[in-house]
Amino acid sequence: MPVNCFENYPMSWKPSIDKTKKPIYQALAEQLKQDIVNGVLLPGTKLPPQRELADYLDLNLSTISKAFKVCGLEGLLSSAVGSGTFVSYDALSNAYLLEDSKPKHLIEMGATLPDNDSYEPLLAQLKSMVQETDYEKWFSYGRGGESLWQKDAAVQLIRRGGFETTVDHILFANGAQNAIAATLASLCKPGDRIGVDHHTYPGLKTVAAMLNVQIVPIQSENYVMSPAAFENACKNDNIKGIYLIPDCHNPTASCMSVENRKKIAAIGKKYNQFIIEDASYQLLIEKPFPPIASFAPEQVIYIASLSKSMAPGLRLAYMAVPNRFKEPISKALYNLNISVSPLLAELSARMIVSNQFEALIEGHRKQTIRRNQVFDRYLADYMSLGCETSIFRWLLLPSRMTGAEFESLAAQYGVQVYAAERFVVGNSSPERAVRISVCAPDTLEELEKGVVILKRLLSNLI
Repeated sequence: MPVNCFENYPMSWKPSIDKTKKPIYQALAEQLKQDIVNGVLLPGTKLPPQRELADYLDLNLSTISKAFKVCGLEGLLSSAVGSGTFVSYDALSNAYLLEDSKPKHLIEMGATLPDNDSYEPLLAQLKSMVQETDYEKWFSYGRGGESLWQKDAAVQLIRRGGFETTVDHILFANGAQNAIAATLASLCKPGDRIGVDHHTYPGLKTVAAMLNVQIVPIQSENYVMSPAAFENACKNDNIKGIYLIPDCHNPTASCMSVENRKKIAAIGKKYNQFIIEDASYQLLIEKPFPPIASFAPEQVIYIASLSKSMAPGLRLAYMAVPNRFKEPISKALYNLNISVSPLLAELSARMIVSNQFEALIEGHRKQTIRRNQVFDRYLADYMSLGCETSIFRWLLLPSRMTGAEFESLAAQYGVQVYAAERFVVGNSSPERAVRISVCAPDTLEELEKGVVILKRLLSNLI
């Protein structure tokens, strides 16, 4: 029997569970999930203390702890020592941002897609390959020995981003998210913690949840990770490493200074932290800063994805991996990948070695500048982050409307944007902002139509 009477006692959550369902902690965890999904518990709600809840339900404290742990590992709850347990702000966010199909009757300005008008060099190279007499090899299994020159191409591309590496450090992955998954699977155990920005790439969040790796938000300054906060997390939060996007950060479009990159690298070395540097957007910048990997090559797993700089359909990422991490990550990639497509690997390598990828990147850059000019023509009066070569912008909302509310409002008027709530980590408070992908619409005309709608909605908020 409960020790205390709870009849008129205020509690943020008073669950009712069927104790005949075993194990009870799973039944309680499921009830907690349903109450979050159904809006009984809103993001940011502080849950009752575990001992109080155990008394209310007449259960062992360990049962409550197990239920909270299950939901915590799925990203539904976040805890802070001395503050309690809260429903995460991102508990309801749709972390799988790219829908199964393009949204009907909506102008797509949510997914981070490069423009469709710059693929001519890729098409020409592909046509040349399939006309070769031994074309059938592109549709067979790839062999490791055949990929040596392709690793040379990877080194060339990574050098283009400012990091000098060698072929013995190169691994292939089926895209950046696959590379991230392999890295976390090989370097972390369930329950381990890694640090991330307060708003981060949702693919990282889904991978971490799948592997039961906890992500810890690290304080930012001017939209980039604070080196002092990173060092504090190394000392006090028991993290094993960090994940960050120094160039054209997703979703805030911010860029980390060279000074901060050096500081982050030095702290990583000092505390022996691994650093996952996602360079997916680096080549969009005409003169990018040196990668963090160039200052701490033994700490950094550097991921150069081709999805934004060349084409999303290539589904290929090059990884430059320190020697001490290479074997476990290689094994994880094998288990996750089996192998990358020989056709796509060869196509990508030929584009790089022939320097045709420069024309492809330059074509994307010119199109992106034109699209950002359209964005600025209509929305220059509103505060946003992102440079002229950013394929998305981070728009700060001018009223008390949340990002989620504006996302819903925009969808009602035919435009898909993504709210800050989709990217926020744990119990961090989401910014009142939305990410707007300027390159996602098929044409400049469609982009202009979408931006005009957004401007009209924004003007009504002031």
